[in-house]
Amino acid sequence: MTCRPVRIVRAATASPWCEPCGAAESGSPDAMGAMDHAQPAASTTTGPGAFLAIVGASGVGKDALISYARERLDEAAVHFPRRVITRPEGAGEDHEPIDEAGFAAGCACGDFAVSWRAHGLGYGIPAAVDDEIRSGRTVVANVSRGVLGVLAARYPGLVVVRVTVSDDVRAERLLGRGREAVHDVVQRLSRTDPAPDHPVDVEIRNDGTVAEGGDRLLRAIMKAQQLV
Repeated sequence: MTCRPVRIVRAATASPWCEPCGAAESGSPDAMGAMDHAQPAASTTTGPGAFLAIVGASGVGKDALISYARERLDEAAVHFPRRVITRPEGAGEDHEPIDEAGFAAGCACGDFAVSWRAHGLGYGIPAAVDDEIRSGRTVVANVSRGVLGVLAARYPGLVVVRVTVSDDVRAERLLGRGREAVHDVVQRLSRTDPAPDHPVDVEIRNDGTVAEGGDRLLRAIMKAQQLV
């Protein structure tokens, strides 16, 4: 295969973290026909920067907390990559839209540091984050729980931040964002954790305000910068 740049289509040791709470893992297909599937990393990146993997079920507020932190941090030291998603532009997350053919080509040609499929969509983190980490910057990204094994093998400075919320608040948020039909929201709510046993460094209970959860994420990012 001749690789070209991805065509974007516009359409168990003790943790040092004080806040409480290699093979890729794949979840079982859910009722929507989606599956968490990690694209294996080609090689291990040695750092020195940290990779903060923000994980949690749909509707817990991960993107809101990331946006809050991004607005308050110096992007010369912290990099927030835009995810590549096989979803048209629209309300919600600021992402790079791509078609299925382009996504498949990107996976085959190593254009993503990690990629996965979930809820019938393809997701990718651009491979350029490796250069950011090698330069010493901290990378913060919303990723699938199913790719944590791949990320742990690729980034020695991996920090896992899990965001949780009560079921009632989560259902309200999923319905309120208006991206899916009601039956799709039900499927998201019933989806099981694809990596329930993976260690977590920081857990953020996000039932309160964006500022409350965002400040906890800010503290996690700043602590990661101190540890590298």
